[in-house]
Amino acid sequence: MFEGFEKRDLDTSGARIHFVHGGEGPPLLLLHGNPLTHVSWHKIADRLAGRFHVVASDLRGYGDSSAPDAGPDNINYSFRAMAQDQVEVMAALGYKQFFVAGHDRGARTAHRMAQDHPDKILKAAFIDIAPSYHVWTHTTKGWANSSWHWSFMIQEPGFPERMMGAVPAEWYMEKKIGKAGIGLKPFSKEAFAEYVRCFNEKTIRGSCADYRACATCDFEMDKADFGKVKVQCPALVLWGSQSHTGKNYGDLLPVWKDYCTGSLTGGAIDCGHYVPEHAPEETLAWLLRFFAR
Repeated sequence: MFEGFEKRDLDTSGARIHFVHGGEGPPLLLLHGNPLTHVSWHKIADRLAGRFHVVASDLRGYGDSSAPDAGPDNINYSFRAMAQDQVEVMAALGYKQFFVAGHDRGARTAHRMAQDHPDKILKAAFIDIAPSYHVWTHTTKGWANSSWHWSFMIQEPGFPERMMGAVPAEWYMEKKIGKAGIGLKPFSKEAFAEYVRCFNEKTIRGSCADYRACATCDFEMDKADFGKVKVQCPALVLWGSQSHTGKNYGDLLPVWKDYCTGSLTGGAIDCGHYVPEHAPEETLAWLLRFFAR
């Protein structure tokens, strides 16, 4: 995976971030979701690198990036803090402006990044998410059933961490990402092994802090910004028609129109939640069309 890419670690103002980068062309930052790592892009990263300088990074708390203390109100795991890490990574590579594509937690980081750094983000792709503020203010029984981990991982520190760490990492990962009716078939053995390797005490602690931040400090930021601070750059929204996102929200474009002022495009892909791995060819085609314009 990632042949020809260089591995690097960078100390940002808040964490040590692990990333790989390769290719030539306009800079394109790729951000992964939970409970994954940058490896989730491995099926399309090399082909994107034929057109772009691709940077695939581990979010703080995930993969081989460090997991700082959560801080008051979990502020150190806000999407603002996660976005700042990645802006500093791109700056260290010499880029003041760049493209970004994120899936799941990476898409939420990209959303905040586009709000906080409108001068830096040229275009943004958000994959299989509804905006966090919309999620919390439009909860349903269907959403609760399919997104149980949102409520579980925000419980009192130590409770979900102990339960998640009490089972083998391979068992947890299989239950978490092997969605009903899909299973583990879309995931390569190499990628799955990396997810299992990285699912340790550090990642469990960091990911729980990430979800706690989403329900606390992130929610307050989003509430203050709603209707005022929007995504100004062109945005691409993709979702899996078989994912919890597609099944609970349907067409996401009308939802995202309340959060964007720039041009908005996108659509559903016939796959589950882990879109870059479930449907790499379709994902690649959408990204190439959007970023290469």
